[in-house]
Amino acid sequence: MKLGNKTIGGKRGYIVFEAGPTHFGLRSALKLIEQAAKANADAIKFQLCDHNRLITSKDVKFSYDILLDKKKNKTKTIEEPLIDIWQRRYLPKEDWKKLKKKCTEMGIDFFATVFFSEDIKTLHSIGVNSFKIASQDIKYEELIKECARTKLPVQIDTGNATISDIEIAVEWIRSQNNEKIIINHCPSGYPARFESINLNIIKTLKNMFNYPIAFSDHSIGWEMDIAARSLGADIVEKTITLDRTIKSCEHIMSLEFEDMK
Repeated sequence: MKLGNKTIGGKRGYIVFEAGPTHFGLRSALKLIEQAAKANADAIKFQLCDHNRLITSKDVKFSYDILLDKKKNKTKTIEEPLIDIWQRRYLPKEDWKKLKKKCTEMGIDFFATVFFSEDIKTLHSIGVNSFKIASQDIKYEELIKECARTKLPVQIDTGNATISDIEIAVEWIRSQNNEKIIINHCPSGYPARFESINLNIIKTLKNMFNYPIAFSDHSIGWEMDIAARSLGADIVEKTITLDRTIKSCEHIMSLEFEDMK
């Protein structure tokens, strides 16, 4: 199948760099697009999130590790309100047009995770290449069907979903006469624990579904990405950052520019 201007499947892998959780405004998002393109990635992905709608309670806290020293690999666990983490990922509507324009100029595909119906309309209007469904929304029938009705490729994250959950989500997309489906093995955790990554599920998914299978990597380093490709993953998605020591969620497990290349 086609994703953007490239064919998915076969010998060549398709590399997606995730910038949704690691930018902190338009300027850094544009810089991450530049670095992803210069590293020869095929696509960059963001998250169209409205923190005020996604997080219902400002009292919910989230703890995560940050990197204090790269050479000594010194880390520290910190905690902050979940809404503050998601607020850093928010971009106003006009900024999404600027990001898409930058991707077009740099020759890199652009897509994003959507959470609400309005997100789909916003992205479709600016020419997004694909929609992605977050793992927690794999049972969100109407959102999935609305993405499918655009006839663009729909990527579904699996997270902690069962095989049955995945089968049902696939059928919801197919029911809208859309066969452009990508199933993304997405182990939970930030970073993911090695013992729970379960890369063998890639082979299971490839045997069960006649669609491209992707691996969304939340582990530290890139070893799991090489292993996923060797097991048949058609697409690899990896989070990137301008600096792994930025004191925010997910930077510790992300790739800096030299590692992107």
